[in-house]
Amino acid sequence: MSPPPLPRFNVLGVGISATDMGAVTLRIIDAATSGSPLGVSALAVHAVMEASGDPDYRARLNALDIATPDGQPVRWALNLLHGTALRERVYGPFLMQSVCAAAAREDLPVFLFGTTPETLGRLKASLMAAHPGLRVAGERASRFRRATETEAGDDARAINESGARIVFCGLGCPRQEAWIHSMRPRVGAPLVGVGAAFALWAGDRGMAPRWMQDRGLEWLYRLGQEPRRLAGRYLVQGPGFFVRVALQKAGKRPPEAGARAVEPDYWG
Repeated sequence: MSPPPLPRFNVLGVGISATDMGAVTLRIIDAATSGSPLGVSALAVHAVMEASGDPDYRARLNALDIATPDGQPVRWALNLLHGTALRERVYGPFLMQSVCAAAAREDLPVFLFGTTPETLGRLKASLMAAHPGLRVAGERASRFRRATETEAGDDARAINESGARIVFCGLGCPRQEAWIHSMRPRVGAPLVGVGAAFALWAGDRGMAPRWMQDRGLEWLYRLGQEPRRLAGRYLVQGPGFFVRVALQKAGKRPPEAGARAVEPDYWG
């Protein structure tokens, strides 16, 4: 019997799952063991704000089976708006490590999709060193563009034929959620979007100190690393998120958080 869905609550029109690391890991391992499709992604402020202005992207997020509160501000918003009393976020890079540890124990092979061949090589070596017994059934680098229907079918076939029971996607927001949405009907395994985890665990990017993560200051650390690319995201979207959450708390109705049919948007 399948476990009941994790509860989700409306944050600016996106249904965010009120859950913790252990519960999400267990759901992914259950789906991997039974060979069931499952769409999971870790959502930070950037994803929620992108979705607030893009109805199709919002629909894809709301079609996920599990949308975890990746960023501390998203966790804070859940607690403020809905009284969920969550004590931890479910951060994509840490979720990847938690699932890999369980996959190694349960002998469930994984597949890595996204980034460059060089980063994939370093990531694979890092994960296998951290989790003895972990099997990486395959990996496929990103094309860094939209994929054709034929290419998407080839990606799905490669994953299915590899024998992988869990698939990690590291395309970044919003591409990885579009990829999960389009691949979920094609792949009989959990698809898990983990954002920056590929670059972090491959050693391509440094991780903010834990005290900054706990205080919601990870954005400041990342802004210092990539100011040109991230300035608009953090200096515009960040404050905008808090303003919109305050308005929702004050009674301004956000968009509905329900899923609706939307065409696939193939990436890869």
